[in-house]
Amino acid sequence: MQTDKQGDREQTSRFNRKGGRMRQITPTSLHCPAPTRRRFLAGVGSALAAGVAPVRAAPPATPDALNAVELGLAPDSLENQGPALERILNAASDSGVPVFIPPGDFVVSDVTLPALVHLRGVPGLSRLIYGGGNHFLRAENASDIRLAGLTLDASGYRLADYCRGAVEAVHTVNVDISGCNIFDSRKHGVALEACGGSIAETSVSAAALAGIYCVDGSAMRIADNRIQNCGNGGVLVHRRRPGPDGAIVSGNRVTGIRADDGGTGQHGNGINVYQANNVMITGNHVADCAFSAIRSNSGSGVQIVSNQCLASGETAIYSEFAFEGAIVANNLVDGAANGVSIANFNEGGRLAVVSGNIIRNIVNEGPYDPVGPGFGWGIAAEADTSVNGNVLDNIARFGMLIGWGPYLRGVSVTDNIVRNSLIGVAVTVVDGAQGAQIANNIFQNTLRGAIVGYRWQERITRDMIAGGAQDYPHLTVFGNTQL
Repeated sequence: MQTDKQGDREQTSRFNRKGGRMRQITPTSLHCPAPTRRRFLAGVGSALAAGVAPVRAAPPATPDALNAVELGLAPDSLENQGPALERILNAASDSGVPVFIPPGDFVVSDVTLPALVHLRGVPGLSRLIYGGGNHFLRAENASDIRLAGLTLDASGYRLADYCRGAVEAVHTVNVDISGCNIFDSRKHGVALEACGGSIAETSVSAAALAGIYCVDGSAMRIADNRIQNCGNGGVLVHRRRPGPDGAIVSGNRVTGIRADDGGTGQHGNGINVYQANNVMITGNHVADCAFSAIRSNSGSGVQIVSNQCLASGETAIYSEFAFEGAIVANNLVDGAANGVSIANFNEGGRLAVVSGNIIRNIVNEGPYDPVGPGFGWGIAAEADTSVNGNVLDNIARFGMLIGWGPYLRGVSVTDNIVRNSLIGVAVTVVDGAQGAQIANNIFQNTLRGAIVGYRWQERITRDMIAGGAQDYPHLTVFGNTQL
């Protein structure tokens, strides 16, 4: 899986600078009394004594925010404004007031954010441009970092080895990024480690690695963002060791995710969970990913519900490896090499519900040479899983693949509809397989059989919809209809 030690990759493509909606930050949210402009300037004057004079007239600060240009930040200058911005932010942090960036282009480098930062701008007009160096905007051991209404252009410049993203926060209690536009990062767009908070209504594009990377987070909310054209991933929710995470990933639009660093699924996923438990992935629109639209690796208690998964290069939705508990329900999968996979009973993967999904247009071709069961199936399940009420149409090989070799235990396949596939259900009959019930399903135009037993990749039985399942004690087959 992708880690924080990914290598640099040159990325210099440019995008239109589009802002999002500005999130109002009020004195109430700062837990401080509403300051006047006189109190603003008096409170920070001594701290900014070394600052430069304003370069040009600027819009006045709003009543609850400090105007950075009035305090020395120079717009539309080729000089690095990073030291000036850092001085302003430090003074504002000490005084507990927000900072307003007026419209203009501001070249900044190596800005280390203090403990309390409330930095906001005019969406699409207030632009911070990375001028190269070691890092762009970075916080460590901070308490509250809020960025709103800013365009952050990372310029495709290198970031130091210690820095993992254009915006990075480490061990920060709350990170709130809203209504921003972040693009052209040579690593991740946003990289958070051991942080809580929210990333919302923000556009992240042209990151060489992932758009948003959260490791060891604390109940992060990642909602209503647009992630596009990233080199290795869209939204990554990871942990270094398996454990509670509680992230909510909802309402995001993730498109055009590549796998520039190769592999067989470590990269190229729209939304990726790794060793993070109790993550909810709901209501996202994910399209054109090199591998999976949504991939949960060793994530227990994951819910993958009501997502649109379009044009996936490999398996559209995965719950794999050492997990216990997965709900995959009410998703639409249209176009993939496989549909939904509940896999790796051999690694401890078990306990799932796959229900109410529509899966269609599954092809027998993937991004690497096929191994094991290969490509071209709609739903695969192995252990302690209910597969109920799904509709599958136009599936290249198997509508459903139940078990693999001896890896089958307690799978119920009921009340599904399978249309236009070579085989409706391929079920393992290898010695050691345990307990599968295939009942009350409807099969239409399954050209080579509705229910067929397999020993690994070898077909063993005739179509068992008309009988023969009694020869295999672990199978119960009844009530199915073939049209």
